[in-house]
Amino acid sequence: MNEPVRPSERILGEGRFLRLVDRHGWEYVERLRPTGGVVIVAVTEADDLLLVEQHRPALGGPVIELPAGIVGDLPGQEDEPFEVAAHRELLEETGYAASEMHFLAEGPSSSGLCSEVYSFYEARGLTQRNAGGGDETEDIRVHAAPLRALRRWLEGESRRGARIDPRIYAGLALVDQPLR
Repeated sequence: MNEPVRPSERILGEGRFLRLVDRHGWEYVERLRPTGGVVIVAVTEADDLLLVEQHRPALGGPVIELPAGIVGDLPGQEDEPFEVAAHRELLEETGYAASEMHFLAEGPSSSGLCSEVYSFYEARGLTQRNAGGGDETEDIRVHAAPLRALRRWLEGESRRGARIDPRIYAGLALVDQPLR
């Protein structure tokens, strides 16, 4: 949860979702309402890692990522449990439902830039329910990348111009899955 602004802090700017803060000369971003984020490592029975691709305006192009999302960002669900958000985001983004969601670890997304903390979850017992693709504000492309050739697959995506989110590698390490 965001702390109230202290006398030693200055608000440099604020939008609908983010605030730019200066604390003792250090500028950083904090989210205004949500309580954190979830990142989901989901491997299908066919041994494919579920990934999503989205255009990210800050980078000016596509990024390949693990399914992820914000906790408590929906009106009326500000106290949403992290595990519930992980289930919701996985289904919304990939079209897969998980029978089990296991907490793995948590940590800052970019400790020098923002106050946001992500919690990693492993999704188990996957069943495809729909095509995924995100909500009405998102344009997500779903990938089921084969673990047996994931390094080559990611390299190919990088060559075509997509950025690769390093949380993919962190997520694989957390579930003891080597990058092949």
